[in-house]
Amino acid sequence: MSAGIGIFGGTFDPVHVGHLRAAEDVRETLGLTEIRFVPAATPPHKDARTVTAPAARRHMLELATAGVPGFRVWPIELERSGPSYSIDTIRALCDEVGPTTRVAFVLGRDAFAEFHTWREFPAIFSLCDVVVITRPPEQTAFSVVDIPVATREAFCYDARSGSFHHESGHRVIPLSVVPLDISATDIRSRLASGRSIRFLVPTAVEAYLESSGLYRSTHAS
Repeated sequence: MSAGIGIFGGTFDPVHVGHLRAAEDVRETLGLTEIRFVPAATPPHKDARTVTAPAARRHMLELATAGVPGFRVWPIELERSGPSYSIDTIRALCDEVGPTTRVAFVLGRDAFAEFHTWREFPAIFSLCDVVVITRPPEQTAFSVVDIPVATREAFCYDARSGSFHHESGHRVIPLSVVPLDISATDIRSRLASGRSIRFLVPTAVEAYLESSGLYRSTHAS
């Protein structure tokens, strides 16, 4: 199997250095050729009224990743109508790259805790590796009880790699990333109150937010 591609999805409202560093840790640790940042259009688990316009979030991602080897913005969910379901994005990438290229779907520990509520979540385990990233203060220990109950019997633990092997041949891979305690919520709050966000977001994103005034007039939740 050839070197793989990672899918790193989210609202990115806004993208910050914690996102970028986590993506780099995944890319380097798993030896992936590329990380595709996938901004969600209408996240099914969030109130769409509180999410910044897709065009602005995409633009910030493009500013943040411009010229970075191995990073690419993939706006597939912005170009698709309706809610953004990860299973559709994963299938699209698998169809694009074929069975010889590894696909790794990246999500946070908090999102994985709700994985059983996602559309066709058992199929995701069958299509790709699932990389569960954690950073302090989140709990880093990971066991079979963290796997959704409905699919646990399909997994076995590999002590050598510290991952869980699915009957399809794919894996669930717990991965601790650089502990940068940065959140988009905090960045929006800082901007709304006129405080600095220097060194929390890439310089180009900081300049865009300063010139556009985004988040300053209304504090998104």
